[in-house]
Amino acid sequence: MDDEVPPELAGHPDRLRWNGKYGTAGASFTPHRLAVRALSQPPPDGPVLDLACGPSGSTLLAAEHGRRVTAVDVSEVALALLDAEARRRGVRDLITLIHADLGEWTSAVPGGFALVLCTGYWDRAVFAPAADAVTAGGLLAWEAFTVDARRVRPRLPAEWCLAPGEPASLLPAGFTVLDQQDVPDPEHGTKRGLIARRVGPS
Repeated sequence: MDDEVPPELAGHPDRLRWNGKYGTAGASFTPHRLAVRALSQPPPDGPVLDLACGPSGSTLLAAEHGRRVTAVDVSEVALALLDAEARRRGVRDLITLIHADLGEWTSAVPGGFALVLCTGYWDRAVFAPAADAVTAGGLLAWEAFTVDARRVRPRLPAEWCLAPGEPASLLPAGFTVLDQQDVPDPEHGTKRGLIARRVGPS
């Protein structure tokens, strides 16, 4: 992947924070449970979009299923780890790595993806275009912290947390919820996962 950092990301606090984390902790490449569930539904034929991917075992799993994957993250350290592991597994040609801030990235093709996946990140402004990127019959799979997680992590910004009923309550017309459930974690805070299928036209 290109090692040059876009100027708008040079001092980005999320980039610096996640680069620091991945630079010391490395990666396990274990696919996220939500990705495993979503890929077992399964989505229709077509590519996958993995948002805020990190060094994503979910991206690798989708590629190993023969799907093309666009993986987007603000951390070039995470993307470099993913790049190296994808090469080691022989699936690098199926993966497009995008170094970008999701709040600014607008390159998702409307209706272009059979599965749009995001785990561990929440921004209401990103959710709508992500849903719009799902093709007819495709899946949207999302997991993020809930407001209840702030009991365990009071410094977690409220805007990074799902309010009651979200994200299902924010789905546009044409989606049906297959599953939405909370995942309690007394140490790190409760998360909520959603899998929804687009049944209407994209």
